[in-house]
Amino acid sequence: MAPTEGNFWLTTVDLPRIPARDLPAKVDVAVIGAGFTGLSAARSLAKNGAKVAVLEAENVGWGASCRNGGMVLSGLKLRTPTLIARYGREATKKMYAASLESIDCVEAIVREANIECNFLRSGHLEVACKAKHFEDFRRSAETIERELGHKLRIVEKQDLPGEIGSLVYHGGMVDEASAGLNPARYVAGLGDSAFLAGAEIHEKTRVVGLERGSLEGDSGWKVTTSRGTLQARDVLIATSGYTGSVTRSLQRKIIPIGSFIIVTEVLPEALACELSPRNRMIYDSKNYLFYYRLTPDRRMLFGGRAAFFPENENTVRESAGILRDGMIAVYPQLRETKVDYVWGGTLDFAFDIMPHAGRMDGMYFSVGYAGHGVAMATLLGKKIAQSILTGRDENPFAGIPFPGAPLGLYDGNPWFLPFAGVWYKFLDLVS
Repeated sequence: MAPTEGNFWLTTVDLPRIPARDLPAKVDVAVIGAGFTGLSAARSLAKNGAKVAVLEAENVGWGASCRNGGMVLSGLKLRTPTLIARYGREATKKMYAASLESIDCVEAIVREANIECNFLRSGHLEVACKAKHFEDFRRSAETIERELGHKLRIVEKQDLPGEIGSLVYHGGMVDEASAGLNPARYVAGLGDSAFLAGAEIHEKTRVVGLERGSLEGDSGWKVTTSRGTLQARDVLIATSGYTGSVTRSLQRKIIPIGSFIIVTEVLPEALACELSPRNRMIYDSKNYLFYYRLTPDRRMLFGGRAAFFPENENTVRESAGILRDGMIAVYPQLRETKVDYVWGGTLDFAFDIMPHAGRMDGMYFSVGYAGHGVAMATLLGKKIAQSILTGRDENPFAGIPFPGAPLGLYDGNPWFLPFAGVWYKFLDLVS
């Protein structure tokens, strides 16, 4: 029986019922996008007295914020030695500290807003697909402890059964700081919290135009939407992988990449415990990686870059088979297990595989989470809000270069994704 083409997380939650209302004529801040970034920013802005309108083309959490694996991860996509070589020790310390702060930020919001989203500090496990990768783990852990003061635990191959019920890996690396949650419940709670703080949330309100304008002598932005026009002193772009042509200069710096997930039927308790004895958030060391975890009700969630193009009917259907084969290669115990759900979403990668947040063309923005968005989007949304309120930019990603495509060969249409997929598969073979 074919799996349901739909998002498992959405079966566990009722998303906020935001009452429809007319657009305000004027706000302090227009936030475009009602995902983790936009709602976190709106919550902080509204709690500090700003008049905020969140403009969402679909519904709260519609994009990556409710489609991801629910992993609240420490660290960044790039390894620490690479970060130090590129940005220097001091900048890397600040960025890595922000990754740890981001998990604390999520935990604090969950506690303060009383969001029932199964938040649990279960830690993450990165597993080495090759012996060389495991040696890289050792060097990375040593560098992180020596330079950044954060301790990771190396797991030798013979000790892996205490962490994962699979024999295909060469060792692992654990960070106890990471956590897991139900992302749909979390983004729903974040929306409720922003709304209760006083932010206006306007769903089914697509932004179709942004231009410098003035109203009653005040400078700012004229924001044209599918439901009318409003004036905003400041604008925050929080659209991540769904960034479009309205903000063309930002779109040209962001690559939308598809990520796909399958979720099995509920597993027997003994089998679930065998597969993931410590209930870790798990991902492997490949470029074309797999990531997986148990859901709170003991299903196996298994995701990855089964196709690089963003989700559509064909990529979702093809990904179901690819991911099932990948899951069985990792866990032969699941060969006879039924897959109940399959879905896809779109992640945002910058060309340097780094988060970026700050100002561009006079607008604020935060994008480029590269699979670490649950935690980092929440933190950077809050930090951008603080920047808007105080005029001081204290996020460590504002000062780093934000490159576009080499030779300018990208206009927002990711024509090169099939070639990128082949290249990363090649790197996984030879690395």
